[in-house]
Amino acid sequence: MPSPLAPRHGSMQFWPRKRASRPYARIRSWPELDDSILLGFAGYKAGMTHIKIRDTSNSPNKGQLISVPTTIIECPPLKPFSLRFYKKTPDNLQLLTEILASNLDKELKRKLRLPKKPSKKEIPNNYDELYLLVYTQPKLVSSIPKKKPEVFEIKLPSNLEYAKSLLEKEIKIFDIFKPGQLIDIHAVSKAHGIKGPVRRFGVTLRQKKSEKSTRNPGSLGPWKQQQHVMYRVAHAGQTGYHLRTEFNKLILKISNNPREINPKGGFPHYGLVKNDYILVKGSIPGSKKRLIRFIPSIRPNPSLKFTPEIISIDLSSKQ
Repeated sequence: MPSPLAPRHGSMQFWPRKRASRPYARIRSWPELDDSILLGFAGYKAGMTHIKIRDTSNSPNKGQLISVPTTIIECPPLKPFSLRFYKKTPDNLQLLTEILASNLDKELKRKLRLPKKPSKKEIPNNYDELYLLVYTQPKLVSSIPKKKPEVFEIKLPSNLEYAKSLLEKEIKIFDIFKPGQLIDIHAVSKAHGIKGPVRRFGVTLRQKKSEKSTRNPGSLGPWKQQQHVMYRVAHAGQTGYHLRTEFNKLILKISNNPREINPKGGFPHYGLVKNDYILVKGSIPGSKKRLIRFIPSIRPNPSLKFTPEIISIDLSSKQ
């Protein structure tokens, strides 16, 4: 009986499979919420553990104790850099003006060219969208050996008074998210370098007596009728370090007490968590110490949402 053939696997939605332009994600779509709240936050991936919770969802395990894998994201406060006003055009968003915050960290000089004198700009009347340009504080995370902050935009609702109030204060995770809320994770996946089609697309190995190679996709046949190899052909190339989004991840816990989750000896390749943190159900893309961005769920699934009752958190050594 002949062996089944699998000429290529892998979703064509991810194309081209090239390296991300920077180690933290960009966000193209934002949820439309009526609340006056910042539509996103960011933190550093620390590692994973497992917790025991009492299942309160409508699953077959309702009311029982279950073990759940969780990811810890350390979330030091974000600081605002400027308030940006955009106008919609047929092609893209056009920046009208921006209002800078008054107290800026000196570490920002490593990333941006700061103005020498504060400029007073008026708020335009014909703007369409509001964004807050924020920067991280990696100096507060002891395990990350850098001071250069990441800078990115977060969308704001059309509440101008709320937007102005954010310019002069640090933004904490407690101000935006709460336990039991669904979020979308935006991250850059782990990098694996150049890999072949078997590792990259799951192409089936050819028989050992096949001509030339056993780990190639085989005869291209109709794939080369147009005198060139089409991009759909499973060939070797960049694997990993891609921008990926995971929808509807559940926040199990938000806290500012790291003793509740720090294992003995700290997290491998990370160390100890010392700032605010969140526990997210399941795994998320990215390596340790990588910046993870998350927003309120853009298409929430009500069946996945429940308020967890945490019984215990595993603190055993992960070494």
